Amino acid sequence: MPILNKDMTLCISLSARPSNNGTRFHNHLYGQLDLNWIYKAFAPTNLEQAIAGVRGLGIRGCAISMPYKEDVIALVDEMDPSAKAIDSVNTIVNTDGHLKAYNTDYTAIEQLLATNSVPTGYSVVVQGSGGMAKATVAALRDAGFTDVTVVSRNEASGRALADQYGFRWREALDGGTADLIINVTPLGMAGGTEADTVAFPAGAIEAARLVFDVVALPAETPLIRAARAAGKPVITGAEVATIQALEQFVLYTGVRPTAEQVQAAEEFMRAQ
Repeated sequence: MPILNKDMTLCISLSARPSNNGTRFHNHLYGQLDLNWIYKAFAPTNLEQAIAGVRGLGIRGCAISMPYKEDVIALVDEMDPSAKAIDSVNTIVNTDGHLKAYNTDYTAIEQLLATNSVPTGYSVVVQGSGGMAKATVAALRDAGFTDVTVVSRNEASGRALADQYGFRWREALDGGTADLIINVTPLGMAGGTEADTVAFPAGAIEAARLVFDVVALPAETPLIRAARAAGKPVITGAEVATIQALEQFVLYTGVRPTAEQVQAAEEFMRAQ
């Protein structure tokens, strides 16, 4: 990374619980590609002021994480179809003060379902109803899954999400099982009050054919560890983080790194 200088381009992330994932991934790629850029994570105390700062300071890119993916919509100038279709934002690109919002979470989920050859005939339970859940459920629908249940304690958001895509809503799993279980809640996230919580009960894990946790930190969440112990194949949040961060990098810089460069950045990100 070059020494800080007045011509350096800044990108940031905004999250209630910032991690070093994006910081390490982006900065490593800047170094590999000899770009005079820097990336920094923030936990905003006021979202509206933070986005005003992105605009006013000429910050090129801004990643948006929980719980701001929906709240930020009113603060941008334009919604790309990737964000508008699901009313959820995880990326903002600033071009001369014009803020355009995107969603690369959807891309990540879509790619992982395809590369893991997940059968569309699988029954699916998605636990959660926030911005990441919207991206996940939309990707499932677009991939051809039809047997999907959204489990959410928030009836209003959970039922609305399920209804939007023609799926079912339930307040709790209540002993139910599915072939594919997906956690899109903060359960198991490092730094939270429920960091040690396994997002699904043991019976659901045992019955599942595939376990997917979108929580990226730690890479081995309690759910992922429990699934591995039960001999289940898994898709991790660290995989989601790599793909969505790569697509953000391309949106910010206009440069698509090679597969080797991405792998090096991913390995650097995970070695923290």
